[in-house]
Order: sequence, then structure tokens, then C-alpha cells
Amino acid sequence: MTASPATSPLAGVKVIELGTLIAGPFCSRILAEFGAEVIKIEAPGEGDPLRKWRKLYPTAEGETSLWWFVQARNKKSVTINLKHPKGVEIVKQLVREADIVVENFRPGVLEKLGLGWDVLAELNPGLVMVRLSGFGQTGPMANQPGFGAIGESMGGLRYITGYPDRAPVKTGVSIGDSIAALWGAIGALMALRHREVNGGTGQVVDVALYEAVFAMMESMVPEFDVFGFIRERTGNVMPGITPSNTHTTKDGKHLIIGANGDAIFKRLMRSIGRDDLADDPQLASNAGRDARAAELYAIIDEWVAANDMETILRIAASADVPASRIYSVADMVSDPQFLARQMLEKAQLPDGKEFLLPGVVPKLSATPGATRWLGPALGEHTGSVLSQLGYSAEAQGVLRNDGVI
Repeated sequence: MTASPATSPLAGVKVIELGTLIAGPFCSRILAEFGAEVIKIEAPGEGDPLRKWRKLYPTAEGETSLWWFVQARNKKSVTINLKHPKGVEIVKQLVREADIVVENFRPGVLEKLGLGWDVLAELNPGLVMVRLSGFGQTGPMANQPGFGAIGESMGGLRYITGYPDRAPVKTGVSIGDSIAALWGAIGALMALRHREVNGGTGQVVDVALYEAVFAMMESMVPEFDVFGFIRERTGNVMPGITPSNTHTTKDGKHLIIGANGDAIFKRLMRSIGRDDLADDPQLASNAGRDARAAELYAIIDEWVAANDMETILRIAASADVPASRIYSVADMVSDPQFLARQMLEKAQLPDGKEFLLPGVVPKLSATPGATRWLGPALGEHTGSVLSQLGYSAEAQGVLRNDGVI
């Protein structure tokens, strides 16, 4: 882990996180990595369910998810019972001093707790509130529950993912939640820019998971509207862009070759001994290649199947053709490019065991993000944060006895 520079781009920005699991916490994690002070509110005795998701590691708290250490890095954990009036009052005090609130409850939940936008905006007119939910804060589906998988389905991603002769499939990660988190972080920064430069007040950044995914669907809508074209599942082929596909090598490994640029295609064909195809005028543009996609893929498949992975990668590199093995995590942790770009950081678990975690993205040349500490123990910062609000040790003891913190 590295120390965050004093000039972190979000130094001085205070964020209150009222969320669990993925979308909301990932959004505030991005802000925390670039210097924002993120105070994560968790339920006493329980905390964020992500603490117990996926692979668990023994800690003083029992067992803690390795995912948690990454997702909650650089955050302060404060336990507050939001169902208790005194807990709600503490959150209001925090909000008065905050720049951003990030939440991903179902619409209406915060309102029932007395922490809706109208209340918070009156307390702090400059507040930016990022609200991440399945379907947004308005519309006929607003109050329905929705996870990332639902957003991926409704947003169009699931329909076009997989092979045409099989049911749609998901990607291997919670991509819908992560995309929504990115839009949330972008929206928060735009709202801060408006407040600080244009003299504006705060505002709500309303991110629906299905809309976050839908925004990534390239030209799907105009192609349907103009041509009546419905994009379907095409396996590993990039539809309408040829050649770009996954192939299997002689030694049974998988790689992708992206030779869909006109000049790149010519270089690939010459490198595999098919000058006739490189010089074929019908294949000089993408439209001509796409019309003969089956033929071209069969030729590339045959060439790849006759060679091992290292040979193919060497030939592709010498011909300046984009190609890559399909990386597993085992490939990543020893890869020179990952290492050179510091995409694998070393850190220590609570028991001192060293482990790897992913580096911070994006890379800023003057004010880079950093991992200052790992995901905290439940309630680790409750005492210090409440002390800053003026709660004495005795007052905090009363709150604990009352089940507030």
C-alpha cells in the first residue's frame, strides 16, 4: 500500500455512504481511492452483507470476505442503527458537514427513515446525493427491487450475450452494479463541478441500474429504429465487425485476434501466408469482410489450430496485429504488463499475511489514487467520528447501551 499524496484530487471532500453490497459501495470506493473521506454507515452487529460474501478469511471478527478488504478500502466504518431516532439524528449531523451522500436503498426507504432528499437538502443545500437503484427514483417500476442481474437483463446486455443456439448468459462479475457505480461517481463529480464553479446548489444524481447498462449498448437503438434490426447473440464474434473472434490453439489454449482494421487485416493475412486474401479487393473494407465472415473465420481457425499459443502471439506481434491470450487471474499475477503498470498491489491482512489486491484505476500522473488502508473492522471508526461531532465517551456509552451505535 502507498500513502495518498497531499494533493489527492478529492482531498477535503466528505462522503457519507448509506449503502450495502456493490453499486453504492463501489461508487464511494472510487471517491475514497482519490482522497475523499468516506464514512460508511453500517448496521450495528451486522454490517454490510458483503463482509461475508465469497471467499472468507479468518480475522478477529470471525471471518471476513477478501472482497470486503478491497471494496471498502480507504473507508471509515461507523455503526449506526438507522431505525432508531437518535441514529437518524447522528446521520443528519454528518450530512450537515458532507459534500456527497451515496445510497442504494430501494426508493422510499430513506424517506420512511426521515432521511429523504427533501430533509437532507434542507439541512445542507449544497449536498450532492447519489441515488443508485434498480429502476430509478421515478416511473412505474421505481419501487420494485432490482439487482445488477435485473439491470443487465432489462438494459439489453444479457439478451446479446452468449451463443445464438443457447439461452443468454451473464458475464462472470456483477457488471451491472459496477457500471452503475461508475455512472454514479461521474455524476457526483459533475454535480460538484456545477456547485463549485457555477455557484449552483446541490442536486440528486439518479442512477438506475438498467439505464446504466442500457447506456453502454452502442448503436442498438438507432439500428432497430431505422432498420428494424434486432441485435442477437453471436457468441465470441463481434457482430458486423470482421475479423474479431476467439480461437483455440494447437495446445488447447484460447486467444482473441482483433484484425478488423483494414490495414491490420492485410498484415494478418500476409503473416499467415494468405497474400491472396490480403490483396483481394472484396476484403479491403469491413463490409466486404463481414459478408465473407464464415470463410475468414474458418481460415483463421485452421491456422490457429495448427500452432501453439506462443508461436501465434509472436507472429501477431511481429505483424503488429492485436492478439491476446484469454487471461485467467493466474496469468495476470505474473504478467509483465500488469506488474509494470502497478496493477497488483501488496498489502497485509489483519494477521500480517501478505496478499495481492487490484491497483487503483484510472492512473493520474500528478494526483494518483492510492490504497491508504484496507476495508475496516465493523464500527472501527465509530468512536473517532462521533467524538468529532461532539459526543463524549459517556454519551457514546449511552448510545451503545440504547442500541443506537
